[in-house]
Amino acid sequence: MTTPHDLDDRLRAELAALGAPDQRRDLGEPLPDGGALTGAQALALFDAQLTSRLLDLAGRWLSGFGEGYFTVESAGHEGDAAVAAALRPTDPALLHARSGAFYCLRAAQAASAFPAPEPGRSWNESAPTGAVSYQDLEGPGAGETEAGSLPVGAGIVVDADGDATVVVPDLPQPAPDDAFAAAARDVLRGIVASAEEPAAGGRAKVFGRADLAVVPTTSAAGSHLPRAVGLGLALERLRRGTRPADGEAEAAPWPADAVVVCAFDDGAADHAAATAALNTTGWYDHTGLRIPVLFVCADGGTSAEGWVAATLRARPGIRYFAADGTDVAATYRVAAEAAEWVRRQRRPAVLHLSAVRLMEQGDGDAARDPLLATARLLVTSGYASGEELLARYDERGWQLRRVAEEVLDEPKLASPVEIVRELAPRRPVRVSRAVAEAAAHAAGPGAGARAEAFGGKPPELTGPLTLAQSINAALADGMLDYPGTAVFGHDVAAQGGVYGVTEGLRDRFGAARVFDTLPDATSILGLGLGAGLAGLLPVPEIRHLTSLHGAEDQLRGEAATMRFLSRGEFRNPMVVRVPGLASPEGLGGHDRNDDSLGALRDVPGLVVAVPARPDDAAPMLRTCLAAARVDGSVCVFVEPIALYHVRDLYTDGDDEWTAEYAEPGTWADRHVPIGRARVYGIGSAEDLTIITFGNGVRMSLRAAATLAEEGVGSRVVDLRWLAPLPVADIIRESSATGRVLVVDETRRTGGVGEGVLSALVDTGYVGAARRVAALDSFVPLGPAARQVLVSAEAITQGARTLLAR
Repeated sequence: MTTPHDLDDRLRAELAALGAPDQRRDLGEPLPDGGALTGAQALALFDAQLTSRLLDLAGRWLSGFGEGYFTVESAGHEGDAAVAAALRPTDPALLHARSGAFYCLRAAQAASAFPAPEPGRSWNESAPTGAVSYQDLEGPGAGETEAGSLPVGAGIVVDADGDATVVVPDLPQPAPDDAFAAAARDVLRGIVASAEEPAAGGRAKVFGRADLAVVPTTSAAGSHLPRAVGLGLALERLRRGTRPADGEAEAAPWPADAVVVCAFDDGAADHAAATAALNTTGWYDHTGLRIPVLFVCADGGTSAEGWVAATLRARPGIRYFAADGTDVAATYRVAAEAAEWVRRQRRPAVLHLSAVRLMEQGDGDAARDPLLATARLLVTSGYASGEELLARYDERGWQLRRVAEEVLDEPKLASPVEIVRELAPRRPVRVSRAVAEAAAHAAGPGAGARAEAFGGKPPELTGPLTLAQSINAALADGMLDYPGTAVFGHDVAAQGGVYGVTEGLRDRFGAARVFDTLPDATSILGLGLGAGLAGLLPVPEIRHLTSLHGAEDQLRGEAATMRFLSRGEFRNPMVVRVPGLASPEGLGGHDRNDDSLGALRDVPGLVVAVPARPDDAAPMLRTCLAAARVDGSVCVFVEPIALYHVRDLYTDGDDEWTAEYAEPGTWADRHVPIGRARVYGIGSAEDLTIITFGNGVRMSLRAAATLAEEGVGSRVVDLRWLAPLPVADIIRESSATGRVLVVDETRRTGGVGEGVLSALVDTGYVGAARRVAALDSFVPLGPAARQVLVSAEAITQGARTLLAR
């Protein structure tokens, strides 16, 4: 195993042994073998690489005495600095944990510190005062004097006595406050969890900065690749002008011809999220939709030999490029070719870079150290000596040591408020105002367009609606309100979704705003993540709750963390619609009858909404859309499958589970804030409080009617919001009766009821409480489902038992 000390000693010895070039070359000249880089650019790449390497060593040094909290090193992957150089600093980049050199070079680009070639101009700025460049001399020939040929890039100094001396200037030493030092400070702040770190502010160690177009990501097992695909698709749609004529979406923060670059390593290449992203990219290319994404796989050789190359080459619809990632000249040439191809064709490509993992694998890898390879290139090409590069390495090392000591004194996050401040801000007044503005527009300037969209008959004039019909109408109103809204998912356009909830939307708003996707939930959520990052308002539909669980890391690890990891500089607003919860008839089996929501409720900052009634569904959806736009909220809108088309409550034909759609003029008054419950009073409403949600609302109302016939007055509390829970409403309504029955259609273990009971305990509730919940079982097919799910009869019996205490 190569230790940091061994690696440092070996590199220093190898640099010292490189010697001096036979002939000195001007840094402004291109590489002598015809490469695209100039000497100055190659030196800047070396600076980025050595800065990244020294950050690895500094991280180990800091962790050695308990002040460093992150030690995933980039050593051996520093060739990706050349990839950064081949791209523009305005191209959005999603990096992984070993992208240190890329980040350092990107910082130099943004600061205009990565030199452009300047043919015809000599580099001689470090020569002593009075020196004259050989290009400025008149004489026998280009670069020659009567005494013979001058080294390229040398100068002549003439002293007071008229004596001339040939001077070869030293390389300029790195400035203590240059762009590389600034990038190093960013990274060191992350390592020591400084609250002044520019990306996550001490909350995590990530590569990210809005002004560098580097999107922070956890990059766990390639989880960021689906977002990159979504961002590429969204940018291309915006570039092609797919917005409707009557409005504009928010401007994307990147140029129209931007290329999305997404870096990952060979360890992530075989993970599900990466596989899904590459598959989706190829599928879209196959169907003719363009996605300008450059995937960059740094292959450290941890997989079976040749496997990664074979896998990436075989991806249909994705052009394959490959280069030796330890050779910056070759990497730059191939990366520039790949980036230009993606930029020009607006199609995806993958750049496969061979790399090594130093400090993690055997000593043999040190022979392919990319930092040493770049140093050899600079020396053999005549731009520098080994001693100069060693001095440069040492000088930067001392700079970073000083910076590390400085950031140690910076403040850390010291209170819960500081930590969660950017997690999921809630500005209910602004959300309410946004709903009111949408209402005013729909009733005023937008009334004509609205009437046309609904075929001359808006939903408030069509009579009572079911839950599914109300959601459909609210989606249409949401798309009319904000032209950047996009609805997509498997079969949502052509077939109107699995349950017909999106029927007719594509005909009204066009295929650019309502479109079908692959059925894979990971890919669908990734499209939403990218679209939100590009300034759109995505409303993806996941076919079933079971499908969402398989892709949950896209919500937990990517969506919910975006503001947290970027101090609010990046956000990915999204409203995810999910047909979910169970049917007592067991229709469709387990796949369509998942009653588990615990995995969603424990995601920090995630909003989880469950509308039960049609007259709640529309205002709750409007609230979610407004919160996504105003606060960048990530909302999951769980729609009870069993209630989609229900019309009756107590008896057949009573039509009491339908509701009139509210006209725009009443939207503001009927606004439903996040975290507010709805209460129904049955009878005297003084004896019992039933707290429930979703399918439980209809069953509880039926049970309450039965109890009312027995003289028991109940208040039924529909939570509506499962995250955050409406705690104030729970406590108020529970205290009013002193008897609480929690009706939880999710499982007894890990279900919503546990959260309700905890809220009661935490706030000092002293009354009686009982719970009716589904069994800890998957939902079986057919009538057997009734044996494990909650029923109106079980609610009634639970209430009687509670009242008998």
